This record gives sequence, structure tokens and C-alpha cells, in this order.
Amino acid sequence: MSKAPKIDPQEQARILSEALPHMQRYDEEIVVVKYGGHAMGQEQMARDFARDIVLLEQTAINPVVVHGGGPQIEAMLKKLGIKSEFAAGLREMVLAGSINKQIVGYINAAGGKAIGLCGKDGNLVQARKVSRTVVDPDSNIEKVVDLGFVGEPEKVDLTMLNQVIGREMIPVLAPVATSANGGTFNVNADTFAGAIAGALKAKRLLLLTDVPGVLDKSKSLIAELSMSDARKLIADGTISGGMIPKVETCMYALDQGVEGVVIMDGKVPHAVLLELLTDHGVGTLMHR
Repeated sequence: MSKAPKIDPQEQARILSEALPHMQRYDEEIVVVKYGGHAMGQEQMARDFARDIVLLEQTAINPVVVHGGGPQIEAMLKKLGIKSEFAAGLREMVLAGSINKQIVGYINAAGGKAIGLCGKDGNLVQARKVSRTVVDPDSNIEKVVDLGFVGEPEKVDLTMLNQVIGREMIPVLAPVATSANGGTFNVNADTFAGAIAGALKAKRLLLLTDVPGVLDKSKSLIAELSMSDARKLIADGTISGGMIPKVETCMYALDQGVEGVVIMDGKVPHAVLLELLTDHGVGTLMHR
């Protein structure tokens, strides 16, 4: 790995000094970070992310990490020769087991005190089954498609999380939820993070993705969006495809009392610090 270019000490001091108003803004506040996409797959990027999360905790910000793990799960299924639809138990094992504990390990190696949990612990997130309807093109009849063990959050119980936050510990949450009868549901990581941020009334929800943020028709980044702007852009097709559920998660979190939500590129080095502790900011900030 090439060494970082040397920075003049005066310049370094100036940069630190500029972070003060940002530190004051987030002092003792909760920031939920959804960590996912390809930034997760590379060890050095994962370690840099962990170090940045520890830095937030050291500056009296309360980070809560929610992670995905799609690419890693698919790789594991392929390796074991298991078809995706039969993999509910394995998904839980990979998400709440190996991926979760790897992130916990990186944060602890950087000097933090991370604690790995999932939505089943302390009944943190209870979900209900997700089903989708599709129209059969031949008969024009609507059919319900069973998505297996996929759920959407219904209830968040903060009892356990409130014991952890603000006590120098960093919760790292896998998006696995419990069902009303104690079963297991896999929940989309963005949706899970939105539910957690909403319940905690977090100051910020950061969604780390593989894209720079919300783009306009000419593919330029939109720096800020209100909820009504976002609805218009969905209606006119500017926001489309996989960005729609992300933006809907943002709107849900804002409705629940989160102050601001940022969709940003997790592959940008130190993206979380750039967004929270500098004037620079990355991605698209959504607000009420």
C-alpha cells in the first residue's frame, strides 16, 4: 500500500480546527450508518471504515452500524452449491455470524468497543412476512408471490439498544429480524437501518451504497432533496429502479423523526468523516 502524502502540520491543525462546529452539531447525537455495497468486500476499505466509526465514537457521537452482506452471501452460496431460495438459515448464519463478527473485529482492532447484534436479540426488530403480487400475463389474474423468509419491520423495541448507546459501545447490527412466533426473517439492510434510525430519532441516517447519491436526468448528483422534491422525481421517472426503495426508506425515516438522511458512495475514502465532520459533504442529503 502506498504511503499517504505528507501533510504540513499547520494544515493538519487547521483541518482539525475546522471540524469543531461539526463535532458540536453531532455531540451526543445518534448517527445510524448503513454499511453495504462493495465497500464491504475489500479488507483495507473495511478497516478504514471501522477506524472512522471509532473516531466518531471518540468525538462523543453515538454511531450505530447496520450492515448488509448480499455479495458475501451469494459468494458463500455459490461455494457451497446451494440455491438461493433454500438458503434462509445460511443467510442468517453468514449475516449475523461471519460478516457481523468481522466488522466487530475490525472496530475493536481500531480501538473501539463494538458489540455485534441482530434484530432477534432482545426482540430488537420484529418483522412480518413480505409478499408481492404480480399479474399473470396470460390470465390477467393477480397472484401472490411467496418471497420465503423475507420480512419487513413491524415493531422496534429499543430496550436493549438503549443499554448500549452512550456507554462507549458501538452496536453493529445484522438485518435479521424475529417473527411474532420467534421465527426468523431476513430484512433488506436499508429498510432495517431506516426502521432503527426512525425508532432512535437519529440525527442522521447515512446509507452507504455503490452510487454517488440521487442523480438528475443528466446524471449529475443532486446535493439536497426535500421529501416533496423526491416524490416529484419518482413520479416523473428521474428516480427509478433500485433507487426508489432507497429514497422511500429515507422518507420513512424522516417521517419518523430523523433529521436528515444521506445517500452516498461508500467507496469514497473516509466518506462518513467527509459527510459528518467537514464542510465538504458527499452524496444526496434528504430532509423534511
